[in-house]
Order: sequence, then C-alpha cells, then structure tokens
Amino acid sequence: MRGEVLRGHLDLLILATVDRDPAHGYLVVERLKERSGGVLGLAEGTVYPALHRLERAGLLASSWSKSDARPRRVYRLTRRGRAELAARRDEWKRFSGAVKAVVA
Repeated sequence: MRGEVLRGHLDLLILATVDRDPAHGYLVVERLKERSGGVLGLAEGTVYPALHRLERAGLLASSWSKSDARPRRVYRLTRRGRAELAARRDEWKRFSGAVKAVVA
C-alpha cells in the first residue's frame, strides 16, 4: 500500500492494535499485517518511531517485559490514549463512510 494512503492513519492503527492487549514493537508490526490480511506490511522503521512519538504524546505507556527470551519494551494505551482512540475511531467511521459514498 502506498505511504500516502497511510499518512494520517498510522496513529489510529497503532492505537487500535494495542487496545486490547499490550504489545512490543515487532508484535505491533505482526498484528497489523495479520489483521489486515497482509495489506499493512509496515516496516519496523515506520512503526517504532510512531510508537515513541505516541508515548511522548502520553497516548501510550511502556515498560520492560522480561517474560520473553530477551527484554522487550511493551506498549499499552493510557487513559488519554483510550479517549484518543475512541475519537479517532469515530472520525474514521465518518471519513471512510464519506469516501465510500463518493467512490463506490
């Protein structure tokens, strides 16, 4: 998928990916790919900077997990992140419905 199609939607996708279950960066990449049927095969170099930016914005929090073979930084939604996700989901529903009405 072309990068310009994702522009502006990556934050929503990442927030939705860690909504139910916290995840480390590589797992976020894998979930996006799996849940999108392979369409969203994003590079780690795209996802990791977005995770860091979302954490700096207070939408994600992270902690080190030692349950895997090696320590990994695991990201989860904050209260503010949950509110942002809800707002972005509503916005996405309105936007995608409008686009569908125009191009269908």
